[in-house]
Amino acid sequence: MLVAVFNLMWLGVVIYADVTSTLWSRLTQAAVALLLLGWAAKRTAQMIGKA
Repeated sequence: MLVAVFNLMWLGVVIYADVTSTLWSRLTQAAVALLLLGWAAKRTAQMIGKA
């Protein structure tokens, strides 16, 4: 769950606050953040299901 929260913050920084990076760099960082967010959501669901 903490990974998911961190990724949401990271995504906000990449999209809104980081205006000095190139577009491709921002898109790549956003894609990685979304990938990790999906992984974190899947792992959280698996752990809750086992509990």
